[in-house]
Amino acid sequence: MFTGIVETTGTVVEATDDEGGRRIRIEPDEGAEYSDLHHGQSIAVSGVCLTVEAFQTDPAQFEVFLAAETVEKTYLGTVAAGDRVNLERALAADGRFDGHLVQGHVDTTTEVTGIERVGDDWVFEFDLPESIARYVVAKGSIALDGISLTVAERGPERFGVAIIPTTYELTTLSEKSVGDPIHVEVDVVAKYVEQMVSGYADALSDD
Repeated sequence: MFTGIVETTGTVVEATDDEGGRRIRIEPDEGAEYSDLHHGQSIAVSGVCLTVEAFQTDPAQFEVFLAAETVEKTYLGTVAAGDRVNLERALAADGRFDGHLVQGHVDTTTEVTGIERVGDDWVFEFDLPESIARYVVAKGSIALDGISLTVAERGPERFGVAIIPTTYELTTLSEKSVGDPIHVEVDVVAKYVEQMVSGYADALSDD
């Protein structure tokens, strides 16, 4: 499990197609404390939960494999050497819980439709895919490229979030432009509530 609090960013060093998927080698930013990575560890790459398959320390780099479904559902299938990604290791059992519950299971990929600077902050607007619209509510939690954010505005076809300077500077949002893709993971709590309420409603209708 993750929290959506991005630890650092990294640079794609190599991306190659492999049988049944794709392999990506990533180098975390200099100074990031990633010396304890090991084979089999979970890591969120721009919000996508992946498994570390190989790791080296000099320079610090790690390799992950994208299965065919991951390539199909995310934009990691198109990243190339030089592209930047957000990184977050899984939450330690004794760690401080900030952000919100993030699984690293991307629901869909949408695109940036607007970027506006408002004072020291930024407002980003995104397309609202019909498949996730019922889970997106004003003031609710959402993960975008693995970043825990709050929905500031929600319209029929668009939603927006406010980005503070720290988030803008420490994540790949500073490199996004209108038309760029972004991973979306809705709040899993909303899904559980929907399922429970749906079961209750079905039971009442049977009566």
